[in-house]
Amino acid sequence: MASKTKTKKSDKTLRIQQVKSPIGCPSAQRDVLRSLGLRRIRHVVERPDTAAVRGMVNKIPHLVQILED
Repeated sequence: MASKTKTKKSDKTLRIQQVKSPIGCPSAQRDVLRSLGLRRIRHVVERPDTAAVRGMVNKIPHLVQILED
């Protein structure tokens, strides 16, 4: 009998939108944008509301904004 494992999906998520271009920014900030999955201006991604994601957003507040649901 196979055991059923349920993956617990976090109910809290963040919707993050890129609002400014990373041109002229340090490469570390570009890497953070890419790690979040943002590719272009007005691109929106949904990420779990964790301390790691909040920390990445706090590194680049001038490039992104958090959208309210």
